[in-house]
Amino acid sequence: MKKALLIALVLTLVAGGYLAFTTVDTQTSVATASKKTYSGTVYVAGMGGHYTKADVAIDPNNADDPITVSNLDRILIGDKTTHPTHDARIDAGDNTKMFWSTYVLDPNKKQHVGVSDLKTGKIIKDVAMDPDPRSKAEKPPVYCASGQSSASYLPVFMGNEGYVDVFDKKTMDHKKRVFIDSLGYKSGSYLFVHGTNSNDFKKFLITVTMKGDDGKPNGKVDFVLVDLPAMEKGEWKVLAKATHSGEPGKTITFRQYFSKDDKLIFQSAADRFWLLDGNTLAMVDEKMTTAGQNHDAIPTPDGKYALLTLRTSTEGCDAEGKAIPGKTITDGTVQLYDVDAKKLVGKPASTCFACHKGMGLGEKSAVLCGIDANFK
Repeated sequence: MKKALLIALVLTLVAGGYLAFTTVDTQTSVATASKKTYSGTVYVAGMGGHYTKADVAIDPNNADDPITVSNLDRILIGDKTTHPTHDARIDAGDNTKMFWSTYVLDPNKKQHVGVSDLKTGKIIKDVAMDPDPRSKAEKPPVYCASGQSSASYLPVFMGNEGYVDVFDKKTMDHKKRVFIDSLGYKSGSYLFVHGTNSNDFKKFLITVTMKGDDGKPNGKVDFVLVDLPAMEKGEWKVLAKATHSGEPGKTITFRQYFSKDDKLIFQSAADRFWLLDGNTLAMVDEKMTTAGQNHDAIPTPDGKYALLTLRTSTEGCDAEGKAIPGKTITDGTVQLYDVDAKKLVGKPASTCFACHKGMGLGEKSAVLCGIDANFK
């Protein structure tokens, strides 16, 4: 298994080296060739109870393949029965720690939140909790999105009734549970709830995917910007509200990020990606994500680009790495978005399939969701 995985990684690195030497051809302008490049380590949440850990190089000058993924590894928090996860949240004050929460109840009907050491991959603390009586979560979803303040980790319960939990980062003690019904959202009127913090820890964004009379998502999403310090104390203080619409049954918001300067919001919305104003919540840009279903979007430190996580359909393979005709699986991929140009750049790069293929699991889907990163 290790040998097969090593071979897959070597091939990825060779391809990356080739791309590095073929980024600029004779038709490339000086202006295009001078675009800044980026690198870092990304952590992508998966339903297998682990995170993909991968080194990523981003070269916007390469219009076809701007993202190179290498050194695939895993951060384990459990297995597919106990710790399926959508949530990755690196501590803003200590980038060697990552907080996480689970999307499904474990076999003992517990929901989990925890924190892991990214240097060692070991779990620092895993807190198992009974579901809230108002949100029994017999079936998923449980947690998906999350945010933080300097002192608190803030996982968001995705289903009905939706709420934001407040955990002390140092002790992982549970401090508050703030339900969105106090914002006027009656249980059963919406499908999913997500949210995250601004980087100055002053604001928290709540997104609510609404239902129609038929009980299905109607394409409308409410965005509610609230005061984070007040929410941390268990109170809602609304700063701004907006509603944006997509296609019924297809447009569903998932996770999101603020740009480092908090001027923009990078919002995943399943069949599309939305770029919003970080203060007014007005629409800045909209792009259809034809390469897969968009579940998260993390900007580069300077806010000029973003990595979008996608669930992309691809052809499965057997234990020997041979394609299985007619076998379609889901791969976890990342695609680049250019903020200034307002466009998606190049093809998505896989963060899951190479590893699964190397382990002889190429016939299994890899269901990703959230992403966080330590950029260099």
